[in-house]
Amino acid sequence: MNSEFHPELVRDMSSERFAWREAGSADSPTVLLLHGLGGSRLSWDPQLAALSSSFRVVAWDLPGYGDAPALLDGDAPAVLTFGLLVGAVSDLIHDLGCQRVHLAGISFGGMIAQYVAIHRPDLVRSLSLLATSAKFGQDGTNPGVWRATRLAQLDEGKQPADFADAVLSRLAGPSITPLAMAQQRAAMSRISADALRRSLDCLLTHDSRSQLAAITAATQCLVGDLDEETPVSYAQYLAEHIPGARLEIIAGAGHLLNAEAPVIVNELLAGFVALVEATPL
Repeated sequence: MNSEFHPELVRDMSSERFAWREAGSADSPTVLLLHGLGGSRLSWDPQLAALSSSFRVVAWDLPGYGDAPALLDGDAPAVLTFGLLVGAVSDLIHDLGCQRVHLAGISFGGMIAQYVAIHRPDLVRSLSLLATSAKFGQDGTNPGVWRATRLAQLDEGKQPADFADAVLSRLAGPSITPLAMAQQRAAMSRISADALRRSLDCLLTHDSRSQLAAITAATQCLVGDLDEETPVSYAQYLAEHIPGARLEIIAGAGHLLNAEAPVIVNELLAGFVALVEATPL
């Protein structure tokens, strides 16, 4: 399936509470895409136009990222939690005029998607989890060291745009194209330092392991075989503990899965959503 980005096919949208990019007809089934910690709605450009011939495709800016206002506690940005993010996704689905969506998330977005499927199963028709995990530090990563390493440049006064190249190069596999890397760099450059800090602290609390059996939506787990950030074993765990989930391992891809292997990812997303749509509720 073609992964070229066609700007004439996408629309940048905003409301009082949300900002997103979408493509396709509002009368088609909706695929809602949640980006990762270092991404924004631009992260999904390889999917937007490619999937829009059959689906309405929506890629949000996480609250506080890009053009989306932060979630507030009074007049100040709220401490970000997965509970707040579940509420935000639920409210966006309502604002989009949808009853249920096909939900897909990568990395941090895949963590958020898990909690939406767990706590708001009425809103999720299918679930696609890309390059993500059931728990932060599932391989024994020390959270304090991990946090300090990622905050070091922010503490020096830098913005995510200043270190996007270094971060993305570490996460990507060897086959990512210069154009795809440029797209992901542009996506990361839209994040403020404060928003990234809040998301980092939220991510550290992630542990859905005891709740995975509650997921009722049809689920697929996608992972690159070269992913060192959320390796194949993480996706295998998810697939083994979510009832009926399927696992797809994509050769030659690292953590920036949807950008590194857009053709196969688009085919898997489109095929899975079409299969679920054809299955009676």
